[in-house]
Amino acid sequence: MSLLSQARAAARQTPASRNRAADFYRTAAICFVVLGHWFLVAPYAPEGQLELRNILAELPWTQYLTLIFQVMPVFFFVGGYSNAASWTSARRSPEKRNIWAAGRLRRLLVPVVPLVILWAIAATIAYQLETDSELVANASRAALIPVWFLAVYLMVTLVVPISYAFWERFGLWSVMALAALAILVDLIGVGLGQSWLRWVNYAPVWLAAHQLGYWWWRGDIGGRGIALLIATGLVWMSILLGPAGYPLSMVSVPGEAFSNTRPPTTAMLALGSIQISLMLLLARPLSVWLQRETPWALVILAGQSIMTLYLWHLTVVIVLVGLSLALGGLGLAIEPGTGAWWAFRPVWMATLILGLLPFMAIFSRFEAGSRAASDRPVGFAQAGIGAVTTCMGLSMLALLGIGWDGLPGFNWIAVFLILAGVTMATRGRKHPPDT
Repeated sequence: MSLLSQARAAARQTPASRNRAADFYRTAAICFVVLGHWFLVAPYAPEGQLELRNILAELPWTQYLTLIFQVMPVFFFVGGYSNAASWTSARRSPEKRNIWAAGRLRRLLVPVVPLVILWAIAATIAYQLETDSELVANASRAALIPVWFLAVYLMVTLVVPISYAFWERFGLWSVMALAALAILVDLIGVGLGQSWLRWVNYAPVWLAAHQLGYWWWRGDIGGRGIALLIATGLVWMSILLGPAGYPLSMVSVPGEAFSNTRPPTTAMLALGSIQISLMLLLARPLSVWLQRETPWALVILAGQSIMTLYLWHLTVVIVLVGLSLALGGLGLAIEPGTGAWWAFRPVWMATLILGLLPFMAIFSRFEAGSRAASDRPVGFAQAGIGAVTTCMGLSMLALLGIGWDGLPGFNWIAVFLILAGVTMATRGRKHPPDT
């Protein structure tokens, strides 16, 4: 049976009560991220000397497109909905409540392992070939951009029992409190020049978007609430991009000292408010359309390997650029931003899609395996320690890359933290059978 046939069979068995719009939005958000990354990376090697340019810096008008392709708030919002549904079900049973975190983290962590191992092997080979360590660090840092977001999402998932308890107690006031905290951090961090404080906003900005997912799950959303949310987002975005002088781009731009994403500013909340409002308005007609077998089967099919797509899509770029350089810079001699460059974009995208297929075929099995129930359930405390350990390693790779001056050729500290953390968060002790 083909994968599509299997997806069709699963589509026919899906309960009518399932929120299909949430699954569609999650899949669509990741696809937007992939397309956005593939678009903005503009490798240029006119004489065999590679320059990894960024089209947002080359053509500033393209920064308007980030208002569409920056969809991280969407992912946290949908994640909030999914986590609320899962947590409210699991907490009815003390046993399920204890192992809930491990189950959620397993789906996020297991697919990361082959990515890290492959890059460690590649860095070791590069070291043995005496490749410039800075080149290895830059290439791996570019390829491992997705793990930066993943590290943040892991922490947000880990505190779901606490954040959901706050939602049950305070409702939308919990969102407002987080938004107020994020604004205060912006006022001090940006307005008073205390840039170190801005890193705090990883918590309130993304937690606020995640809390809005709880709002959707509870189902008490009304037209007035949506109208207020979109109006607030539009007004706040206008203030930030206007009098406050925040950058237009919703992703980091090389050469600019101020970024809306690293660390996140409240522009992410403003953009998220607009996006989430539109999603809520479209959710009902979208759900009706997804009751049809074919579109829903396609969502199921895409969703089965969506983490694999997300984790490997930039590694494909690095691999194909390397192959092109080995062939004398084939396809990389076109000046970014020119008419010829734009005309070549469909070929660039098609090549990346074809290049991604082998990675999907090989590594999607890890994602499929992560959804299976573990025979060694892990308690909440152990899962939490493992997740924090993993995030430390992921953050090191995202900031520094995997290159290492000296044996073994890769950042073994980061790799060790990741492998140890994943093992700890997903694999408990195997109990002997009862006698």
